[in-house]
Amino acid sequence: MKHYDVAVVGAGLAGLQCARMLGQRGVRVILIDRKKELTASIHTTGIFVRQTLEDFDLPEHLLGVPVRHVVLYSPARRALHLESEHDEFRVGRMGPLYAHYLEDAMRSGVKWAPATRYLGCEQAGENMLIHLGGEGGTQTIKARYLVGADGARSRIARDLDLDENREWIVGVEEVLRNVPLNGAPSFQCFLDPKLAPGYLAWVVNDGEEAHVGVGGYAARFEPLGALEAFKHSLNRTIDLSGATLIEKRGGLIPVGGVLRRIATERGLLIGDAAGAVSPLTAGGLDPCLRLSSLAARVIANYLESGDREALAPYAGEKFRARFVSRLWMRRTLAAVRDPALIELACAAMRLPLLKSLARHVFFGRGSFPKTTLPPAPVMASQSKVFPMA
Repeated sequence: MKHYDVAVVGAGLAGLQCARMLGQRGVRVILIDRKKELTASIHTTGIFVRQTLEDFDLPEHLLGVPVRHVVLYSPARRALHLESEHDEFRVGRMGPLYAHYLEDAMRSGVKWAPATRYLGCEQAGENMLIHLGGEGGTQTIKARYLVGADGARSRIARDLDLDENREWIVGVEEVLRNVPLNGAPSFQCFLDPKLAPGYLAWVVNDGEEAHVGVGGYAARFEPLGALEAFKHSLNRTIDLSGATLIEKRGGLIPVGGVLRRIATERGLLIGDAAGAVSPLTAGGLDPCLRLSSLAARVIANYLESGDREALAPYAGEKFRARFVSRLWMRRTLAAVRDPALIELACAAMRLPLLKSLARHVFFGRGSFPKTTLPPAPVMASQSKVFPMA
């Protein structure tokens, strides 16, 4: 039986970030994902905000051009233009970015286990027995700690008796090329409760790729049909006639805020599994990277010391408190179903005070709270990972 310090289940951005940071600290890590190809079935649009771009080592060549312009459309398609003096957004080329992070993790000694399904776990003394399935059959590995990066409906959350997401929206989008860029690169948001109930439709065009999508509460719309209707409605303003489809994306987006109980002495949750998504905007990349980075440092400290107090900084309740106002705004947005009310709200946003609020939502830096911890210890005596049979 192979033995690791940490098993990370899920190789999205959260799992990759946590695994590579642990690997850099000499922790023996296995990164497990059910996909055979890491770049297949990517769910996120990949919009990185300014605070993330400033604080994390995202490779420049895998980012689109900067975006400073936001256009907010009412249900009647009346436009409110917002412009920042800063480069606010960049769209990541997520497939190549995932591959880049995976290579970095493997150089740090992380064992990569693709096409491998997580089947369950059980405690065995101070370790976890983790049962896996794959093309070669089933196997069991041993790990001191388990990390759930397995998405909005996390099985690991259930197995570790941690909190689970209860509220989410579903989003679908198409990634296109050869879409003419009219004017500067922009992030266009469409408020329309028929096309995107409880959320919005969007077009992000940086001149290289265009992302066209819709999101909303699944019980209130049919996502694929809504996407087609939205694309058709764009014909008056955006020329999609020569567009080339690169890929389709879709998935659940938790919008209930960071979960309260996200860590135990046996394992913890990161990314969507932890609810690390803005309840209002459904932006998850900045919370994902910050929470995953904190998790890696907390785990390394805990494994080195064996003191459960080392897990104390990883408290969902503390992070959740940061988003109280956004949770209330999420409830309000979800409750409004009348296009006339949204039209009125959009008109009110032209007033200086409310326009300032809109600017704060799109351009503000109040993302996931920054956290500080002492540097995690380097586990030099355990810097080599055991090969997997």
